[in-house]
Amino acid sequence: MSARVAVRQIMSAQSGIMTLYDAGDDTMTSVTSLAFPPDFTFGSATAAYQVEGAFDEDGRGPSIWDTFSKTPGKVWNADTGDVACDHYHRWEGDLDLMADLGLDAYRFSIAWPRIQPTGTGPVNQAGVDFYSRLVDGLLARGIRPVATLYHWDLPQPLEDAGGWPARATADAFAEYASIMGAALGDRVHTWTTLNEPWCSAYLGYGQGGHAPGRHEPAAALAAVHHLNLAHGRALQALRATSTGSPHYSATLNFHVLRGQGDGAAEAMRRIDALANRAFTGPMLRGEYPADLLDDTAEVTDWAFVRDGDLQTIAQPIDVLGVNYYSTATVRLWDGSAPMQHNDGHKTAAGGTAWPGSDRVVEFVEQPGPYTAMGWNIAPEGLEELLLSLRAQFPDQPLMITENGAAFDDQVAEDGSVPDPLRVDYLQRHFAAALRAMEQGVDLRGYFVWSLLDNFEWGYGYAKRFGIVRVDFDSLERTPKHSAEWYRRLISERTLPA
Repeated sequence: MSARVAVRQIMSAQSGIMTLYDAGDDTMTSVTSLAFPPDFTFGSATAAYQVEGAFDEDGRGPSIWDTFSKTPGKVWNADTGDVACDHYHRWEGDLDLMADLGLDAYRFSIAWPRIQPTGTGPVNQAGVDFYSRLVDGLLARGIRPVATLYHWDLPQPLEDAGGWPARATADAFAEYASIMGAALGDRVHTWTTLNEPWCSAYLGYGQGGHAPGRHEPAAALAAVHHLNLAHGRALQALRATSTGSPHYSATLNFHVLRGQGDGAAEAMRRIDALANRAFTGPMLRGEYPADLLDDTAEVTDWAFVRDGDLQTIAQPIDVLGVNYYSTATVRLWDGSAPMQHNDGHKTAAGGTAWPGSDRVVEFVEQPGPYTAMGWNIAPEGLEELLLSLRAQFPDQPLMITENGAAFDDQVAEDGSVPDPLRVDYLQRHFAAALRAMEQGVDLRGYFVWSLLDNFEWGYGYAKRFGIVRVDFDSLERTPKHSAEWYRRLISERTLPA
């Protein structure tokens, strides 16, 4: 067979995988102490395209997600982020909600098309002013601003010119970072360059389930490198322009792998190289793993890596953002049976054909319980991941920048939103974080995904991750029981028993 790398995913939002989570199925070991350190950061997170709306207001240009969501068949129910949660107009009320919860920090993303509508060139001051008001509003409420430069909304003109597979996009990103560093670098507490570049590269350019929806394996690998390069270039630009003393970070979604069958170890190695070490290698070690280069040699010669790139990428960071939702089980597939696929955009999905081999790495269904996304619930995987990162990078502080769950919340007759499955999910994952900290992991904080129900990418508005419910007709916000649980945790700094 011809050599190729492809990441395929079944997006089955319409099929509605709804296996309920049995909250009594608890395999965790207990923690010695339920108390978090007094300086531990409790936060929540959102992303610009998922919450802001105002897609064509105040000079904002189109992004690849504007284009993708309006392409028939790409998003459930033909939903778009045109209005989303209308956070652009309702931000002050949303900040009041955050203050009421007692959040220490809020992780938001900046919409690049709001700052530079075409991705390069003149600055749209109205866009800068919006984020300046947001940052000032956070600080006025005692909430630390954690700003992500890129959460998947590439300006459409940059995609038209080649997108992330083109080196010029990394150049443009450095310019954009300079603009934001100069505008907000006196007040932002933590800068995050990229959110989940795995999704941007592989789901955007390989599997095609995310914007811009391309199916080009070689382009996906070029995108991996140029996203890494953009990270390093942006850190240089932010440090050169920020006049305060912010922290610097990047956020990765790690694959916590399980193996199946005789080739389990090999299957896990291959996916670990492609999904995890393709980013941690250059960012934290200044090198691409040799096995990754060998595995993909028939797809690309990696000639897009130029002299000096790896030194640029490997800029020191103050904290590494860790996004975790579930584990992934892989095995080598030899074509003897139909290939299985895993559902969910936060984890690797589909089969990956590898150069020099007639066998494929297959992602297989995992045992439940599951969230409404069909993702397995495995808090022990978070503990395992944190311990693994500590072993690999012992001097690198960590921050959980996303963790949460979608469930089919129902509004009670009294208007409240009881969500016991989400409360139990969070309870167990926070306990896993505590266990990791007791074993020496330098974990600085935890951001619950998400503050608000929002536009969930290819799933549109069908999946609800928020600890605050959004009625997408009236846009009314209602804190769920999980929000009350989180308020208590933040106030007492102790995990409820």
